[in-house]
Amino acid sequence: MTFYSVLFYLLSIVLVYSAIRVIAAASPITGVLHLILGFFTASMLWIMAGAEFLGLLLVIVYVGAVMVLFLFVVMMLDVRMESLRRGFKAYMLMGSVIGAIMVLEMAFVLVVLWHGYGPQADMGVDFNNTLALGNLMYTEYVFAVQVGAVILLVGMIAAIALTLRKRTDVKRSNPSEQVRVRAQDRLRIVSIPSQTESSSKDTK
Repeated sequence: MTFYSVLFYLLSIVLVYSAIRVIAAASPITGVLHLILGFFTASMLWIMAGAEFLGLLLVIVYVGAVMVLFLFVVMMLDVRMESLRRGFKAYMLMGSVIGAIMVLEMAFVLVVLWHGYGPQADMGVDFNNTLALGNLMYTEYVFAVQVGAVILLVGMIAAIALTLRKRTDVKRSNPSEQVRVRAQDRLRIVSIPSQTESSSKDTK
């Protein structure tokens, strides 16, 4: 068994474990940390398979958006930040371990790519990975792309619907009523008789 195969199975085990921890962790911080590890491990697998564009895209887009996802979870679950700060030291150890695993994964993958381990396909000098991916997405797999887009749209609408809560302490505005408003409904001209300052003689 080559070093490429050992690294592939090792990364696969880490990816499966992190995916299980994402859905099984009781703490949202633990789930987010393992989600970052899962995204990064999948990115390393794609880079090993020769899909560098997908690997870099996964790290830049998804790992960067995990922080926004974490903020959304905190808002939706109404988690108090004070309770999260109290467990900072416990999560610091887990975060350090996950960060060290990510650094080791990157080092091993770079070693594999540098020494040319694994199956190497000759694509030619002018081969464009991004162009080939775009052609496959919008020709052979266009239906799968459309289904994925619809699923993401439904998930976004569901997330918005879950976070909409009726609150009595908020003053809501109706844009249609604001557009139809007339000047006489908002402005009232009042005739006030003029008044003069009384003299000192009148007061006496």
